[in-house]
Amino acid sequence: MEVSNLETIPGRQVSEYIGLVSGSTVRAKHIGRDLMAGLKNIVGGELKGYSELLQESRKEAMDRMVKQAEKLGANAILNVRFSTSSVAQGAAELYVYGTAVRIN
Repeated sequence: MEVSNLETIPGRQVSEYIGLVSGSTVRAKHIGRDLMAGLKNIVGGELKGYSELLQESRKEAMDRMVKQAEKLGANAILNVRFSTSSVAQGAAELYVYGTAVRIN
């Protein structure tokens, strides 16, 4: 599965537009990560716990989107975008979406 944030893949031609595909995950903050983040706010630096949480969330949402596209018979997803939203205090949704296509 080719995945791109571009509207086309250079050197490839879209033979069929299948439609919108998406994937999402909702994650809550971890008390241990919150404690470490509070300490980092005092001294500064990367919040590695949150960076790992976001990386895991992006991967899970992308995997779900790719599985949906595969079920529809796509071999590529174009114009991929990410979005986040707060769904409850301490919890957020990471949403990814794009256009499933068949390319030559």
